[in-house]
Amino acid sequence: TGEVMGIDFDMGIAYGKAQMAASAPLPLNGNIFISVKDRDKDEAVLIAREFNDLGFSIYSTSGTATRIEEAGIPINRLHKLAQGRPNVLDMIKNGEIALVINTPSGRTPRRDEVRIRSGALTARVPIVTTLRAAHASINAIKSLRENKLGVTALQEYHPQKRKPSVS
Repeated sequence: TGEVMGIDFDMGIAYGKAQMAASAPLPLNGNIFISVKDRDKDEAVLIAREFNDLGFSIYSTSGTATRIEEAGIPINRLHKLAQGRPNVLDMIKNGEIALVINTPSGRTPRRDEVRIRSGALTARVPIVTTLRAAHASINAIKSLRENKLGVTALQEYHPQKRKPSVS
């Protein structure tokens, strides 16, 4: 196992750097799959709206898709894994999904989540499993679009006062 760190004066850039180091980088455009547990659906609407405003296309399964549609956000519906095709795994394998946001609950969704996560990892598609990380991803994408990535020495983030030399 290992740990990665992203550091920058901009929190979005720092999170984006950490994502780059940990796995696949966050996408700056493309298709996003969102499927969340019932208690996360209201927050998923806000997340979907922000991704839609950034120009991403949103894909989802029935329950999450219905809630997002009710909010007036364009959505593309996919079958759940057990319902047939096309489903998110097909799209991941075809290189058509750039980011997966999935907060599962219950026995069947957890089994599906493992399959979706495995497929995403194999295809090097970033996967987000918490709403907090989804919001951080949005902020990172905004920052990465607006700013150039740079490298700064760690000492520049926390400059140390030099002790006077003793003669």
